[in-house]
Amino acid sequence: MTDREDKNGRSGIQVISRAAAILRVLKSSKSGMSLGQIAEKVDLPRSTVQRITGALAAERFLISDPEGRGLRLGPELSSLAGAARYNIVEHCRILLTELTQRTGETADLAVMRGAGMVFLDQVPGTHRLTTVSKVGEVFPLTNSANGRACLAELPEDVARKLIQAEWDRRGIDTDPDELMAKLARVRETGLAYDLDEHTPGISGIGFAFRDWGGELHAISVPVPSTRLAETRKRTEEALLKTRHEIEKSFSRETPQG
Repeated sequence: MTDREDKNGRSGIQVISRAAAILRVLKSSKSGMSLGQIAEKVDLPRSTVQRITGALAAERFLISDPEGRGLRLGPELSSLAGAARYNIVEHCRILLTELTQRTGETADLAVMRGAGMVFLDQVPGTHRLTTVSKVGEVFPLTNSANGRACLAELPEDVARKLIQAEWDRRGIDTDPDELMAKLARVRETGLAYDLDEHTPGISGIGFAFRDWGGELHAISVPVPSTRLAETRKRTEEALLKTRHEIEKSFSRETPQG
């Protein structure tokens, strides 16, 4: 490799890194951002940001905000995100199947999307009486096992804000300290619980994990509450084993820098 090729390679990597930083800044923005705002956030000259955002816009990774508030993430990223969701479903399907085989219960995969948990996949249990949720169904964060598992993975101040926002929407006037204490317990044990709190007659146990891009997902096992006492220990052990396997698989498959 010549010095020129090496220099060009380093320059290309730097551009990719800067483009990624710009995309992350826009991801965290609730609305569009101007070039000046982006440049300030990523600590780059405005002219550099203009060149990179121009290239990203040409590939539809960025678009102009329809209300004139600068730039925002574009439709091509949604397409890539959809492909990534399919990949996570494929990646976890065998683990869900094995979890169902170990417990006899239904196994669910969900992703945290803003203020709720969206179901991505499910393997039905083998019992005559099973619990079923539809793919695409949205569960709340605060009273579901998968939602609580994800809340426990967030910084406490962020989790508290999400809890309060959800309770405000639902008209619940309760101090979140009790739930925050439960989340602390989730962090200690690795498992979150919903004991007849989301749907009467159904309980759930679950854990959260982050995928290759850092997005929060949860695998959970819903159980008819009448059967929970006899299956709880077996389900907890199976979930912890699945958690170990999925964390190991993501660690193994994460590209090294």
